[in-house]
Amino acid sequence: MSYNILYLLLFVLFTCNCSSVSKAQEEKKTLPDKSKSLPVESGAAGNQQSCLITGLYPLLAELSSTLQSLKASMDQELLRRKEKHNIAFAAALGNRGDVGPFNTDVPLVYQKVFLNAGSCYNSGTGIFTAPVKGVYFFSFSGHNKTSKTMALRLVKNGESMTVVYNHPLTDAGFRFESLSNSITLMLEKGDQIAMHLWANTWVFDNNDSLTLFTGHLVFPL
Repeated sequence: MSYNILYLLLFVLFTCNCSSVSKAQEEKKTLPDKSKSLPVESGAAGNQQSCLITGLYPLLAELSSTLQSLKASMDQELLRRKEKHNIAFAAALGNRGDVGPFNTDVPLVYQKVFLNAGSCYNSGTGIFTAPVKGVYFFSFSGHNKTSKTMALRLVKNGESMTVVYNHPLTDAGFRFESLSNSITLMLEKGDQIAMHLWANTWVFDNNDSLTLFTGHLVFPL
């Protein structure tokens, strides 16, 4: 039962009581004054009205207690839902220098975790698992020597969603470059997102956290 319904019940109850009292007062005005001849009846009517008002107190107290219990229950539910939907993570490869090349695509494990609200990112596998159906936003960046090829792929349940890629520049001297990309996806509960390094390519990271993987729940569905 919502707050509005309980408040409506209180309002109706109070209105009905006020109407009864007002009606009794109006009838008293229109009737002859019999207070002197019928003192017992007048006293009885006053006692009945007093009993009616007094009898409302337990009901009002019960309704007030119900409202407080309902509010506490709703507050707990809102907190539970808020905690359930607080999903966000950010991680870097860590101080590993060159990663690659490999002769096949490999999943990247971002071990330097900055944030893992909801504990949905696994720093042992590099996989993010959606806890609820919803719209999610992901971003990633890659850093590498200009003389080497870099190619990173964001995959959903093993299927490629988006890629960053650079061609090596052998005549550019010794320098680095960074690439980044982002995407918004609708995920079902249990869908998995990961980053893969393409076969025969490199990526680089150090203590400056140059190669990142981040994501968060935009809104549940």
